[in-house]
Amino acid sequence: MAKQLAYPKMRAVFERFRAAEPEPKGELNHVNAYTLVVAVALSAQATDAGVNKATEKLFQIADTPEKMLALGEEGVIEHIKTIGLYRNKAKNVIKLSKILVEDYGGEVPNSRAALQSLPGVGRKTANVVLNMWWHYPAQAVDTHIFRVGNRTGICPGKDVVAVERAIEDNVPVDFQQHAHHWLILHGRYICVARKPKCGACVIRDLCQFEDKTE
Repeated sequence: MAKQLAYPKMRAVFERFRAAEPEPKGELNHVNAYTLVVAVALSAQATDAGVNKATEKLFQIADTPEKMLALGEEGVIEHIKTIGLYRNKAKNVIKLSKILVEDYGGEVPNSRAALQSLPGVGRKTANVVLNMWWHYPAQAVDTHIFRVGNRTGICPGKDVVAVERAIEDNVPVDFQQHAHHWLILHGRYICVARKPKCGACVIRDLCQFEDKTE
């Protein structure tokens, strides 16, 4: 685990990320808060591209919890069976839709605790929804961010909660809104797991990773 980068280097890191991609976006397709919750819940152990392919037609006919309930579990399965763990995920989509209708008037709540109480929605999913839909500076730590944070020294931590806290505590406030998107995209396309593309990295000279590639 690398040491936490000092403040001047942290500012420089995120200034470069911002210069390269001023408005980073999540890659899951959605049309409202509800479809975002469903898409993120479906993305566990699946690729965003795979989820987008599966939800393209699903969200055309079921973009509210009421419509999803009308479609039913088997109907959901028909649309998402190309995604891993699709049976369990379909079950959760129907369960969370029922809860939203019965307890929240069909609306998606915007508190982390309420979101996490929904079946199939963990802390990471809740943080994605809070950040992407309500523009709250919540940090959704996935495997990419965990790897990048520890490898570079941007946000080291022994587990995802520690990494989340490191982002909140050390990333300058003016970069908090987009921090997790910059880090995810960096981990997905540049700072990859097996052979990081250090030659194409905009923060190469600021990164503490010792085994840099060319």
